[in-house]
Amino acid sequence: MSVMVARKKVVRKWEKLPGRNTFCCDGRIMMARQKGIFYLTLFLILGTCALFFAFECRYLAVQLSPAIPVFAAVLFLFAMATLLRTSFSDPGVIPRALPDEAAFIEMEIEATNGTVPQGQRPPPRIKNFQINNQIVKLKYCYTCKIFRPPRASHCSICDNCVERFDHHCPWVGNCVGKRNYRYFYLFILSLSLLTIYIFTFNIVYVALKSLKIGFLNTLKETPGTYPSTSLTVLTVLEVLICFFTLWSVVGLTGFHTFLVALNQTTNEDIKGSWTGKNRVQNPYSHGNIVKNCCEVLCGPLPPSVLDRRGILQQEENTAQEESCPRGPSAQDPTVAQGPGGHAEESSAQQKGGSVPAPSLSDAEMPEEKQLTSGELPVPSQDAGQAEH
Repeated sequence: MSVMVARKKVVRKWEKLPGRNTFCCDGRIMMARQKGIFYLTLFLILGTCALFFAFECRYLAVQLSPAIPVFAAVLFLFAMATLLRTSFSDPGVIPRALPDEAAFIEMEIEATNGTVPQGQRPPPRIKNFQINNQIVKLKYCYTCKIFRPPRASHCSICDNCVERFDHHCPWVGNCVGKRNYRYFYLFILSLSLLTIYIFTFNIVYVALKSLKIGFLNTLKETPGTYPSTSLTVLTVLEVLICFFTLWSVVGLTGFHTFLVALNQTTNEDIKGSWTGKNRVQNPYSHGNIVKNCCEVLCGPLPPSVLDRRGILQQEENTAQEESCPRGPSAQDPTVAQGPGGHAEESSAQQKGGSVPAPSLSDAEMPEEKQLTSGELPVPSQDAGQAEH
């Protein structure tokens, strides 16, 4: 006998999320698909710091102070922690509308705008929203089928709407939005300090060595444990990396410090949202640098609305063969013996149904009882005796 068994297959919600993101560790890590430049960022930070700790720190700790490598290690760990926190977190992705919600929004838009004559361009789908006595326009996203919240924007690389969208940063391999902007800012700030620190003490190292054995001899110096590698060549390589990194990272940190002080995003600054021809004031700014910094960097962090690790259960029907003994009652229809000793088949069994146990005997059955559709009358005992 074949029995259909329904098994529930556990599927996490991150497996069905639209967009172009990559998920790891069962949905705990969320990144963009383009991660090549992120790996380059890791290589430059890890490589430069490894050379600094392996060569210069040992000499400077003896000659100057053992606090030099300790402080460098603190900056390095803090920069790596904020980088990974920025890269592996949900930046504030807004879920797309469900089919029913999208259909309802479309009906509202059609009811508001009316039918558009053929050949004419439909009006822009915009809702007005008031913030601090100022009108802010909410734009409709044709991909996500939603009216985006204030300051949200659709990232073309990740194909998602991100709340308080700042920009997509390939160096961290993720979008920068409401849920990870503070970690991004702390990352570039700590990386700037680390770059300046390594750059400064590399120059101090070369200067100290040059005072003892001369600059030319310092350039020719080769450690005995590394006969094929010039120590100063590695130092010069570190100086070059730090020099070119210094301008970009420190400049980026200064720019975002300016944005944090004004409570503004990179996307708003590029579009000129609050400095355009209309001279519209930023409704999100408190007019105070300290309050703006506290809101952006110290305010409560909103939870993720994606529920990436939520469970979607899908049923799978599988056929399972079971062998069980079949008695006479399972092979033959129910057989009842009449009062005369003759075998009579139940009318309900002939129709493929089960025989219910009567609550009243045939003699007590009232004659005026009406038969329901599909039932056949069962002969009483008196009738059976009359036939014989």
